[in-house]
Amino acid sequence: MEILKLCLFGALGGVLGGMGMGGGTVLIPLLTIFLSWEQKTAQAVNLIAFIPMAIVALVVHIKNKLIKKDNILFMIIPACVMGIAGAVLISFIKSEVLSKIFGWFLVALAVLQFFWGNKGQKQG
Repeated sequence: MEILKLCLFGALGGVLGGMGMGGGTVLIPLLTIFLSWEQKTAQAVNLIAFIPMAIVALVVHIKNKLIKKDNILFMIIPACVMGIAGAVLISFIKSEVLSKIFGWFLVALAVLQFFWGNKGQKQG
């Protein structure tokens, strides 16, 4: 039964990730609430699952000429440094505290989306 749930949760996270929402906003709560995984484990699985989705998205965006290559290192390098820093920092935080931080992050994200929604995005 757990395998079935994992497949369902992975598919749901993939669909939402493909739509631009970010599958982790759904995948992490599903894994922690319904499968009782530790927050750190759920977040690690989410990051690993993100790799193939990011590669596919990058290929599609390159194919559609949506990637601006000039100054790309100014985005990649800080993102990698902060990713590593976050991974190191998280090793010192208890899973219960991390769950609360992530929960508040989701609440803040929901409030921002409610009040600002799609403002600033180009309309088709």
